Amino acid sequence: MGTKETVEREPERGPLTTQLQLGILPSGKKVKAARSGRSTLSTIGGWALRIFVVLVILEIISKFLTADAMRWDVVWSYLFSEKVISGVGLTLFLTVVAMVLGCVIGLLLALMKISNSLLLNVTADGYIWLFRGTPLLVQLLFWYNLASFLPTLSFGIPFGPQFLEVETNSVVTAMVAAMLGLGLNEGAYMSEIFRAGIQSVDHGQTEAAAALGMSRRRAMNRIVLPQAMRVIVPPTGNQVISMLKGTSLVSIVAISELLYTVQVIYARTFETIPLLVVACIWYLFLTTVLSIGQHYIEKHYAKGANRNVPDSYLTKFKNLFGPSARQEFATQEPVR
Repeated sequence: MGTKETVEREPERGPLTTQLQLGILPSGKKVKAARSGRSTLSTIGGWALRIFVVLVILEIISKFLTADAMRWDVVWSYLFSEKVISGVGLTLFLTVVAMVLGCVIGLLLALMKISNSLLLNVTADGYIWLFRGTPLLVQLLFWYNLASFLPTLSFGIPFGPQFLEVETNSVVTAMVAAMLGLGLNEGAYMSEIFRAGIQSVDHGQTEAAAALGMSRRRAMNRIVLPQAMRVIVPPTGNQVISMLKGTSLVSIVAISELLYTVQVIYARTFETIPLLVVACIWYLFLTTVLSIGQHYIEKHYAKGANRNVPDSYLTKFKNLFGPSARQEFATQEPVR
């Protein structure tokens, strides 16, 4: 009899009989954990801090919206005016051109820097040192005044015969100077982003591609770069947003982008604050759109990776006010 009882009390064995049951009894009922006084005070303090932060933010917004200098009728009258929309379009154009030029230069510099050639290494380092070491505003002014340094541009063999010679002012206009200044400067920063992304891929991947008979270029295109994009995309998104705002510097060379457009308007009407608010609204709108696009691009390249893309605000609100993930996990049906 004793042996029979021992056999009956022996727990069942099997690969799926072990269950992680958090917050529920074996019968499936939820367990209400007893809260200590310290935990209750911590919860109350957390909600009090949230309410205080919300009140501070609401007060700041209220003072901004109701300030005497804020003339919303002027803001709305210029927000979609033809000149402002034209300035927005030119801002986007400069951003796209500068980023394309910067990405191309950056990728070439990154490949030069990780190559085995000492000459290419020194050339890439010299370029990065020069364009990262001087302010963007100085570079823009330099390109804009290039004619005073080089009145003519000649094309041919260095220290040899020249085949073509043109006046600098006819080639390097204000718009070309703006694109050169933004694009060449951006290339120096993008090169470090590309280099970090490429070197983040394990070297064994390249060796495996070589073992399969792939050439170095094909392994770079098929194996390394797709994986490196997971590291390259987030900082590149930041660079795009930074470039969007950095285009405001070209107002120094009289390019009619967004900031220069509103400056011209308020220099005539003396409505400085409302016009600056117009510019801020457009910059915030464009950076918001770019941030949303960056989130979905990161999500695309994070497929199959171990790290997670940060949650969107919609998901965060659901987690804040909806059932917690722990409770959902605890109440799910056990695997049998």
